Amino acid sequence: MAWSKRESGLVAWCLFQRYFLVGSNPAETKYRVLKIDRTEPKDLVIIDDKHVYTQQEVRELLGRLDLGNRTKIGQKGSSGLSRAVSAFGIVGFIRFLEGYYIVLITKRRKMADIGGHAIYKIEDTNMIYIPNDSVRVTHPDEARYLRIFQNVDLSSNFYFSYSYDLSHSLQYNLTVLRMPLEILKTETTQTRQESFDIFEDEGLSTQGGSGVFGICSKPYEKYVWNGKLLEAVKNTVHHDWLLYIIHGFCGQSKLLIYGRPIYVTLIARRSSKFAGTRFLKRGSNSEGDVANEVETEQILYDASVMSFSAGSYSSYVQVRGSVPLYWSQDISTMMPKPPITLDQADPFAHIAALHFDQMLQRFGSPIIILNLVKEREKRKHERILSEELVAAVTYLNQFLPPEHAIIYIPWDMAKYTKSKLCNVLDRLNVIAESVVKKTGFFVNRPDSYCNVLRPDEKWNELGGCVVSTGRLQTGVLRTNCVDCLDRTNTAQFMVGKCALAYQLYSLGLIDKPNLQFDTDAVRLFEELYEDHGDTLSLQYGGSQLVHRVKTYRKIAPWTQHSKDIMQTLSRYYSNAFSDADRQESINLFLGVFKPVEGKPHLWELPTDFYLHHKNTLSLSQTRRSYTYWWTTGVLKHLPLPFDEVTCAENRRKLTVKKFHKYEEEIDIHNEFFRPYELSSFDETFCLAMTNSTRDFMPKNVGIDPSPFTVRKPDETGKSVLGNKSNREETVLQRKTAASAPPPPSEEAVSSSSEDDSGTDKEDEGAVSQRSTPVKVTDAGDNTKITENVVQSTKDVYGVNLSDVPSEDDITIYARFVQLGQSQHKQDKSSQQFCSKHQLDGVINLIPISSFSQDNIYEVQPPRADRKSIEIFHAHIQAGKGNMQPLGKDDFLMYREYIRNRYL
Repeated sequence: MAWSKRESGLVAWCLFQRYFLVGSNPAETKYRVLKIDRTEPKDLVIIDDKHVYTQQEVRELLGRLDLGNRTKIGQKGSSGLSRAVSAFGIVGFIRFLEGYYIVLITKRRKMADIGGHAIYKIEDTNMIYIPNDSVRVTHPDEARYLRIFQNVDLSSNFYFSYSYDLSHSLQYNLTVLRMPLEILKTETTQTRQESFDIFEDEGLSTQGGSGVFGICSKPYEKYVWNGKLLEAVKNTVHHDWLLYIIHGFCGQSKLLIYGRPIYVTLIARRSSKFAGTRFLKRGSNSEGDVANEVETEQILYDASVMSFSAGSYSSYVQVRGSVPLYWSQDISTMMPKPPITLDQADPFAHIAALHFDQMLQRFGSPIIILNLVKEREKRKHERILSEELVAAVTYLNQFLPPEHAIIYIPWDMAKYTKSKLCNVLDRLNVIAESVVKKTGFFVNRPDSYCNVLRPDEKWNELGGCVVSTGRLQTGVLRTNCVDCLDRTNTAQFMVGKCALAYQLYSLGLIDKPNLQFDTDAVRLFEELYEDHGDTLSLQYGGSQLVHRVKTYRKIAPWTQHSKDIMQTLSRYYSNAFSDADRQESINLFLGVFKPVEGKPHLWELPTDFYLHHKNTLSLSQTRRSYTYWWTTGVLKHLPLPFDEVTCAENRRKLTVKKFHKYEEEIDIHNEFFRPYELSSFDETFCLAMTNSTRDFMPKNVGIDPSPFTVRKPDETGKSVLGNKSNREETVLQRKTAASAPPPPSEEAVSSSSEDDSGTDKEDEGAVSQRSTPVKVTDAGDNTKITENVVQSTKDVYGVNLSDVPSEDDITIYARFVQLGQSQHKQDKSSQQFCSKHQLDGVINLIPISSFSQDNIYEVQPPRADRKSIEIFHAHIQAGKGNMQPLGKDDFLMYREYIRNRYL
């Protein structure tokens, strides 16, 4: 069971000298209090007594504070304690040139649910100045810094969770939970409970007892965006107050497979290192952090079972990021495509080595680079980056073992898009298959018996690491173009679509690991990825995607071209006029720049180059090796990622605690269903999310409601709802799609992923039907269409209903009747009918109820046994004052009651 933090409600109470922050769990049964001093003009003084209060104790505490700070009789106002704000969490604390501010989350919206752990999006925040007016020291530039800081819109794509670590992948979070029990016991002894426990030395039995271990891991700092804001209080307050937020994208949709709910979740984590806008942040900084680095994870799980231990969960991770070199583009010329310049020579690939070392630690091997930049140009532009990247990868691979070498796949996507004979998505599908087979994916359950018995050909070739509990993804795909926006998003979608097929196959939901376009499942997944691409493009480039999946499939409507032009203009305007202000806000929010009295202000700096490149401000005392460029210990555990290996260094990142199994803090059931709240169906998250049946499946479907059936591109639930004129065409389309020949296999595509970019042969590979819409043949006469509308029982149900049931069917029905007779003991005449068929005694149901007679006709009360009668008599005697002596079991029960109620 994961250690889950439950501080979800927060109220700030105001006094003249202090703020009191009262945080509670969702059920409002446990509280913590944080005291913030308001008399310090520039320092942050916070007191956390680390005591857990009950509701009654908090009321008494606030009542005493209110009574003790009331004004004198006759003065205005009668209360000394006033409610300042109600919130859902603390983003952090920030100071510019005056005193500290506190940033609180005042509105939230549920965006996803993973195993009962809710993921929220920040909808609104409130920024409160802590010092009171009597001690405030004003500064003329404070207001300008405040406006710059608030230019980072926290209500735009910032996410948090009280109980799930969003900075790590699902594979990491579930791998930590499977840590051996012996290690947990040793770690627990080092982290005793902070409150006094009179039964602490006795402990709780963990096997077969009531003890449950909880694990809390340190967040991955690269993807945490409020790390600097919480730095001032991280070592002072209890960890329940620390709420880490990520920036990027989070979306979830429901895929209904014949009523079985499968949740498809897409989470994108944007790196907080070297973060910024399009033309102002290119390449890499001196520590190997690249611009526009985003880790995208797709999570698939069966929503009918919430538990991480009992449920079926699968995930796949891929990364996008700028080319890890020192390069930039000068936008002062006001050109749509400024020239690319290499700022520093790096013959030993020092920056690339730092970047790929980080990836080996987090993802393991192999690291696969899919480079989509242009290879052949009249004027050398994008090719500059390809040449330098090839040289860097070639140099680094000299020192790696061949089985863990970095794999480099160049592919000029723009060239193949212009070709009329080559299908871009078919080529991408070949690359995606080879990539997923090398890296594998994560699933927390072993292979199904049917997969072991009759494995698919592609399943046996799948890579990754197979363990007793399932499969692990080892390695990752790193995709890049120049901007890492349009081309990268389409390539990631194709790889994600291929991985989704393997995930569905591993969970036993499809019979082959292959998904076709124009199915409800792929449309739902494509919509998620387009929202994902639009959001990331707005954050980095200032506009939505210009080229989408439909653009590369060449089925985009004509109206899409005008939209693409508008998006291009919007992106150019944003890059030219507003990106500089956004970059200043990001630098201030992330703590890259800290205002200091007497030093130049943020708006006075000619460039922020020195802020992001630390080697320009101080000379490093240690120099990394040019040959052994990886971190010590990483190579020993490959292909497994070093961060997920059980070792002393990784155990230091974990905090282990022991809970009682009925404790509210780890009760996922109450957290998810919230029986203590009045809720309505209209506000239920699972009903509001995108649904494959409601939003994509045709409403007049009569043949196959499966989300894996190929349909017309415009035949969605939204387009054909109530449209009677399209009904006949719809039926004909389904029959045509059902009888269409299967798409060509992957081997039919002649060129491999490695030589796609090195040739100019545009006539290789025919355009397959796999990524093109199904064509409908012309119908004959109208009478033929009318006949197709009235479908036979064979078409609807798959069987022909005959007039007279067969003898086997009558026997099965007789057995069904026998079941009802054995349960309810009805007429004997019906039993005589069954005896003619010699079915007596075939099924004998043994009643498991304590009631000997329990049916719709009569109920016989049960007989109490001797032990129950003794307990009842003892209860009667206790009421009269005659108490029995307590035994050992009674003392143990009372001790557990005291522990759970008061400690």
